[in-house]
Amino acid sequence: METPKYAVWKSESLARVYLTGVRGAIPFAQEQIDVMLRLLAATERKIERVLDLGCGDGLLADALSMLYPDAALVFLDFSEPMLEAARERLRDRSAPTAFLQADYGKPNWTDAVVESAPFDAVISGYSIHHQPDRRKREVYEEILQLLNPGAMFVNIEHVASPTTWVTKLHDELFIDHLHRAQPGASRENVANSYHYRPDKDANILASVEDQCEWLRHAGFVDVDCYLKVFALAVFGGRKPQ
Repeated sequence: METPKYAVWKSESLARVYLTGVRGAIPFAQEQIDVMLRLLAATERKIERVLDLGCGDGLLADALSMLYPDAALVFLDFSEPMLEAARERLRDRSAPTAFLQADYGKPNWTDAVVESAPFDAVISGYSIHHQPDRRKREVYEEILQLLNPGAMFVNIEHVASPTTWVTKLHDELFIDHLHRAQPGASRENVANSYHYRPDKDANILASVEDQCEWLRHAGFVDVDCYLKVFALAVFGGRKPQ
């Protein structure tokens, strides 16, 4: 069986580069998290169980736990280095917290979380874009089945740009932010590292318009792109009551 390109994220060195040099430089990261939290609050649900899908270092659910300190959090990722970073970030948390290694690129991933479901929220950040489009659609359908009625799915994601001109605007924005985070490096070197990064081939980008339509087709309501700056988007929807 062919190894998926996203398997590159099992690399400890790549995970370290991302977590130390890229994650903190993502443009408008705080605004994206703020929109996520506003969406969850707007459901007017008691947030008791949350799944962070493709959790990376757990940044999103960690931010969520500030507002919902008693919520049970489930962190799922297929990369052990990423899960280890999440464990470290959440090491002082006293509320129920589970770290699960599973590959949601395979349909049986839901077996790992079924005992924790249904969830009052499923969140994901910069992860699902590694899946082929057909699998993205299936994952959205699987997420819907894991949610409580009225609960929210929020995806903070890298999406396809409509033209090469917009792609260039996105790239220049990202390089500017990376350069600010690396004051000792030249912008030329930062740009070169960005354009030839080892994980680039693992990206399978889809437009936010297509993905919102897939969510509606899966059965989500109130689907929208709630925030978008070039190729960075916050979108999702709610499970019907």
